[in-house]
Amino acid sequence: MPVQLNHTIVEAQDRDATAEFLVEILGLEPAGTFGPFRVVELGNGVSLDVAQAGGPVHSQHYAFLVSEDEFDQIWTRIKDRGLAFWADPFHRQPGRINTNDGGRGLYWTDPNGHNLEIITRPYGG
Repeated sequence: MPVQLNHTIVEAQDRDATAEFLVEILGLEPAGTFGPFRVVELGNGVSLDVAQAGGPVHSQHYAFLVSEDEFDQIWTRIKDRGLAFWADPFHRQPGRINTNDGGRGLYWTDPNGHNLEIITRPYGG
């Protein structure tokens, strides 16, 4: 069996609100619960296991490969919520998307400060 990512833990100040945010913005099925985690299932068998942080949340970056239609839907949800978004990971190009590698991409932050990204083409692809 080749090595595959199965899950990663996402720290959150509010576990339930963070799971709900991810599900709503990304258009996913409702998150389940497994032990102390809210489990957000992605389409490729990987899950984001959201855990309540016992202190400050350390910002991480999570990138999601999506179809062109999913990009449009997610971008609309981001705009409808009045969330800031950027074309770059350093947040220097506000209100813009990028067209790297012939696809589209954008960045936004979740309520914990995690830097989230959607792309329609893998970088270098």
